[in-house]
Amino acid sequence: MKLVGALVAQFRRTAGLTQRQLADRSNTQPETIASIEQGRRALLPPLACVLDDILETKGALGTALEYMPEVDLIPAWAEEYMDLERMALALSFFANQVLPGLLQTESYARAVFGSRVPAFSPEEIDAHISNRLERQEIMRRKLPPTTSFIISEAIVRAPLGGAAVHEETLRHLRACADLPGITLQIMPLDRATHAALDGPFVLLETPDYQHLAYTETQRGSQLISDPDEVSILGQKYAMLRTQALNTEETKDLLDRLLGEL
Repeated sequence: MKLVGALVAQFRRTAGLTQRQLADRSNTQPETIASIEQGRRALLPPLACVLDDILETKGALGTALEYMPEVDLIPAWAEEYMDLERMALALSFFANQVLPGLLQTESYARAVFGSRVPAFSPEEIDAHISNRLERQEIMRRKLPPTTSFIISEAIVRAPLGGAAVHEETLRHLRACADLPGITLQIMPLDRATHAALDGPFVLLETPDYQHLAYTETQRGSQLISDPDEVSILGQKYAMLRTQALNTEETKDLLDRLLGEL
């Protein structure tokens, strides 16, 4: 990733372009170009083809991606998802183990990345936190996506990072629950039925109204575009919304948990 990023930077400078100019021409963000050049974000094949055309590099970037080691290509799914997330019209998250990245505070994110096995270096932790907080900009834009979160009660009760981080997290969730365009629901622990025992997932709607899904496991991730598979996850999410606490009940639970601290 660092080698490909260095190539992008060299080709860009040879073409006499700034990162912003290249971003404008490739219909992406300057931060994306910067992250690719620094080796913090994978260059995906579609963008590689666009950059090869703009920079007149005769397919050099696309060829480089074809021969990247598989270990470096694994993050490409996540990177593609994050690019789609940035442009999405609507997002729906189900989480049962850890808060979705869009809801994490800096302290909570540090606790998440600090818990990784094998451990990240301090520099890697800082880079991951920076990327995570950068993603949250979509929640503060003028026209944010319509966003729904269903999170397990186990997440909000777990004191990840310690007591102070736990309280900060609960206060942050309580504030998010009042934001326009956001629906926050908690799945209670005492339910006798549960529509998503197979694990967490995300549904999203693109600007051209395509419906996609995204799932993560311990050692990988998958972007799902098959309409049948997306439909199944959509049915699961619809059922989850009926099984979870409604928005007012969720706020009440968060208030009670804050009162117990």
